[in-house]
Amino acid sequence: MKKLLIVVMACYALNARSQVNETQNFLYLYSDSVIHAQNIRLRPDFSGAWILRADSRRVPIGGVKFFSNEDGFFANTRRLNYFGEVSFSERTIEGKINLYQQIIYDPILFEVDYYRFRNTRRQTVDTRMFYNKGFSDLKKVNYANLSKDMADHPKSLDFLKSYRKSRRVGTAMYVAAGAAIIASAVTFLSGTGMKQDGTTFGNMPNYKFKDDTGSFVLMGLGAGLGIGGYFIQASGSRNIGRAIDAYNQ
Repeated sequence: MKKLLIVVMACYALNARSQVNETQNFLYLYSDSVIHAQNIRLRPDFSGAWILRADSRRVPIGGVKFFSNEDGFFANTRRLNYFGEVSFSERTIEGKINLYQQIIYDPILFEVDYYRFRNTRRQTVDTRMFYNKGFSDLKKVNYANLSKDMADHPKSLDFLKSYRKSRRVGTAMYVAAGAAIIASAVTFLSGTGMKQDGTTFGNMPNYKFKDDTGSFVLMGLGAGLGIGGYFIQASGSRNIGRAIDAYNQ
């Protein structure tokens, strides 16, 4: 019975996809139904809330999973937001795995009823992005999700493993950097001031400033580890993009 249900759901999803004519503007709803329209506009209503219009029809934005118009292809990310707020990401890579980036919607001057996304595209793939296959639900870009969806592609998995290794090394360096900076602060505070050097000047003890060289060495070590951890993780993050590129080839 369970296998039969899975087959039925798969057939239903394929039927919904067959309804999509991607040469036209369309709305793809969470119900897997499709609405084609000549003009699709995202705009705020009188209360400031976002609405979608397909020609003269108003479509509840919370039920729209994807929409496509002359500006591009966009996905609703409300189910991945902490507060469930409606927001959209643009598809920046299309393939067996589609990649989406969160962007900002702005009004166009002299066109009161028309808004479009601001072009703020990043050059590299990172974990603030989303992805999916076909018209399936969006997922966050991270090792756990991608490794499952790329399990059938060894080359992509190798890139992901390299990414995970760099994240672990970078995190360890961050922890070590934090420990070194804390130790620096402790030794500096405990060593600040003057101390007797064991000699006297007349009847008065002689003082000298304490040596804080060790504190500055620890501080420099912490800064170096922190910077090194950042560059290792930044370099390793490029392997996410390489994994997606390899999978889409």
